[in-house]
Amino acid sequence: MADPIAEFKAKQRETWALGNFGDVAVFTAQAAGHLVRFAGVRPGQTLLDVGTGTGVVAITAARAGAKVIGLDLTPELLEQARAIAPVAGFADISWKEGDAENLPFGDATFEVVLSQFGHMFAPRPDVAAKEMLRVLKPGGRIAFATWPPEMFPGVCAVLGMKYVPPPPGVLSPMSWGEAGVVRERLGAGVKDLQFERGTMAVPALSPQHFMAWQTTKIGPMIKTVGALQKDPAKLEAYLKESAEMVGAYMVDNVVRHEYLLTRATKS
Repeated sequence: MADPIAEFKAKQRETWALGNFGDVAVFTAQAAGHLVRFAGVRPGQTLLDVGTGTGVVAITAARAGAKVIGLDLTPELLEQARAIAPVAGFADISWKEGDAENLPFGDATFEVVLSQFGHMFAPRPDVAAKEMLRVLKPGGRIAFATWPPEMFPGVCAVLGMKYVPPPPGVLSPMSWGEAGVVRERLGAGVKDLQFERGTMAVPALSPQHFMAWQTTKIGPMIKTVGALQKDPAKLEAYLKESAEMVGAYMVDNVVRHEYLLTRATKS
């Protein structure tokens, strides 16, 4: 019998390999700096970056002096991280393929566990939260960046699900952007829980220009457009509605992506 969770992860791996996420990660570097500073990363700390993608958080943490391992489910993204890190001056970062719901490390291995728009895509939030806390040392720091559901990336995701519904039983990744939900998921495993907001700015010349860029660079967007190709009218409606939505968040030729930062200490 097929395992729906395993099938979902296999599709996620394939989806994020599409396009060129490295071109997108240039803009997430700003948020990575905010996350690493917010987490209070210090020289010499052992640090795990979950869902590292092309490595912007891992490299930023290494620049702060941490001893870093970057982990991701998608090998193609890790290839980009391995290529970028030496250029940035940090060839000693360790990159590992792995699953946020089954971290390949022992209990209490790391002093810091970070994730930027990464662990939130694991299909079982309770499992991902438990794993991240499991590998964190008592008194260690967990911190992550996520997308609030009411802001641009969250609204964008809801629109995509309207046209291409997700598999049944998979919760929206954007639920990680709600402070109350985060508080519940981390539960008694943490103390000193703190939140902070930030804004990532992505330049574009028009909403249509932004959509053309997204739908050639970002795996899930490419997948959505691909799924709608067989119904041109539906695809046209999706792109039109998306452009209208983008326009509501566009100021001075940038699309504003608001994110939520979470920081806590393991009890």
